Amino acid sequence: MFQQEKIIISCAVTGAIHTPSMSAHLPITADEIAEASIAACEAGAAIIHLHARDPVTGKPDQRPVAFEPFLKQIKARSKAIINLTTGGSPYMTVQERMQPAKVLKPEVASMNMGTMNFGLFPMLNRYKEFKFDWEKPYLEGSKDLIFRNTYGDLETVLTELSVNDTRYEFECYDTSHLYNLAHFVERGLVKAPIFIQTVFGILGGIGTHPDDVMHMKRTADRLFGDSYRWSVLGAGASQMKIAAMAASMGGNVRVGLEDNLWIAKGKLATSNAEQVLKVREILEGLGLAIATPDEAREILQLKGSSKVAF
Repeated sequence: MFQQEKIIISCAVTGAIHTPSMSAHLPITADEIAEASIAACEAGAAIIHLHARDPVTGKPDQRPVAFEPFLKQIKARSKAIINLTTGGSPYMTVQERMQPAKVLKPEVASMNMGTMNFGLFPMLNRYKEFKFDWEKPYLEGSKDLIFRNTYGDLETVLTELSVNDTRYEFECYDTSHLYNLAHFVERGLVKAPIFIQTVFGILGGIGTHPDDVMHMKRTADRLFGDSYRWSVLGAGASQMKIAAMAASMGGNVRVGLEDNLWIAKGKLATSNAEQVLKVREILEGLGLAIATPDEAREILQLKGSSKVAF
């Protein structure tokens, strides 16, 4: 694997996994998402990964118009790299999921690299009361949910977004997703440097044991050599442990309330910035330097914020 001089911190500020009832600190409105993103960037995050929410119900909203208000604020007030989801919600079609990135042409878009079970229902063991009537069925429905990302879907996203010079955060939840990515590299639809986000701890994907982390890294090293940049996302309680493990090997890290609502056992994180500051403390404690947004742009060979459509 290519070794970077500086570590890129990504922050996923809201997402579609957690619901508003789970934490009062989860940003929902456009202003809340903008403020959370800017604070995370000021704390040290170079990349901000974004979903949108209905400001009244908190339900995931994948209309481009829902993204524009906070994107404009973030761009005006920070140098953050914007990474728009094409995952959206597992309940959406691929055409719905890719619309924000297709219309708004960000520097980076996330891309889930394989069809999978996506089990959110274990959260019902912790959360019993919900503010909105959609939340409990949303979680219960994941018992029979297949998160569709077929080869046709992946080819569609790669073809339709690459013409805008948008690059990708390839989210790989298991070993097969790395092989799927290698398939598209072989076909010439993916160009280096490849930004791979290995995801640990989602039911339906690989687990959170250190052996799982090493297995994904070894596989990526073998398939992609020096052509990829490695990052890790640990869901829930594994967030900081996996970040520390990967960073010690030169990997980049992702934190944020999309993936984990907590800052310590039994203590909710009060903001995305709090998680960024915590992981930054871990990284700097290891003697590692943090990449600025412009340094991350150079590492990932991005087109620059002047070429987005917001």
